[in-house]
Amino acid sequence: MSNLSVVELPVLNNDTVVPCCPPLTSAELSESDAVKMAAMFKALGDPVRLRLFSKIAAHQGGEACVCDIQDVGVSQPTVSHHLKKLREAGLLTSERRGTWVYYKVEPSVLAAMGQMLAI
Repeated sequence: MSNLSVVELPVLNNDTVVPCCPPLTSAELSESDAVKMAAMFKALGDPVRLRLFSKIAAHQGGEACVCDIQDVGVSQPTVSHHLKKLREAGLLTSERRGTWVYYKVEPSVLAAMGQMLAI
């Protein structure tokens, strides 16, 4: 059983991204901000998850069918397990269309993570 939880990354509108946490150099992290950041980075800390996340983020339109991204050197059930962990961490959304599931990077995730690491 995992101790990952869904992380909310607020978005004011489609143009404005609000980071989940202040930049690391601005002040000490609060306990709640550290928990949010750790969940995201823990989910990306596995090489297979990082490759899956990258494949989805880089896919045309920022969305990918599981059938297009499962060639990461592990079995299909293992791919599903890793995609579930990325969803639980708030990094991906998914939508079932017929027999296939399409994954998309949560719209504000990359910008928010970048802002957290900004100097």
